[in-house]
Amino acid sequence: MDNTNEDWIGGKHSLLEALRAGRTINKILIAEGAQKHLTQPIIAEAKKNGIVVQHVDKRKLDQMVPDLQHQGVAAQVAPYAYVEVEDLLAKAAEKEEAPFLLLLDEIEDPHNLGSILRTAECTGVHGVIIPKRRSASITSTVSKTSAGAVEYVPVARVTNLAHTIEQLKEAGVWVVGTDVTAKEEIYNNGVFTGPVAIVIGNESKGMGRLIREKCDVLLKLPMVGRLNSLNASVAAGVIMYETLRRRQSQG
Repeated sequence: MDNTNEDWIGGKHSLLEALRAGRTINKILIAEGAQKHLTQPIIAEAKKNGIVVQHVDKRKLDQMVPDLQHQGVAAQVAPYAYVEVEDLLAKAAEKEEAPFLLLLDEIEDPHNLGSILRTAECTGVHGVIIPKRRSASITSTVSKTSAGAVEYVPVARVTNLAHTIEQLKEAGVWVVGTDVTAKEEIYNNGVFTGPVAIVIGNESKGMGRLIREKCDVLLKLPMVGRLNSLNASVAAGVIMYETLRRRQSQG
């Protein structure tokens, strides 16, 4: 049995969303004595889908998924299914909306990635693009932090982010970099209402030089406090909501 964290998800919300989204689940483990309000909806959903549910000793569950805050419920799942960049553009076209994408340039903290996915789901982002190297990938921690949003926001994992930016530009998408040194603020630019891909840089270093140079426009968040940068997931959240506001005001 493969007990890597990649193949396990835990916690009521993550599990329910995975079940509802039709994720391939091999089996569900429930700790004996787990609270009924956590387990009942999961057991009902599993029964509906014909998924095996096993009751195990809590200590055994802790040993099987030592790094997972499981709340007494965990599931062994098929590895996360990444999509292609073309699929993200197709999703926007299907909804008859201008593409709204996020590119994460080496976001390393899985909690940040989970929070970004959660906000992305709330704001209508069509998909998120991450690089294969030096980046958090979709793990159980990301799934739990995203409160199940990871099941609904498709994620593409690419070998070369700079090449992907060129691909998006060819598809008519404007690439907007967020950078504390930019001259223009996000509130003064109308780029968000059209096809847009927003680049969020690494938690400490920001965007890489090559990625910054590839952007069509660089924008910053206004700062009045003493700290010169926000947490990456907070900054991403502000920009996603500004994009949503602009799009809604356009009707």
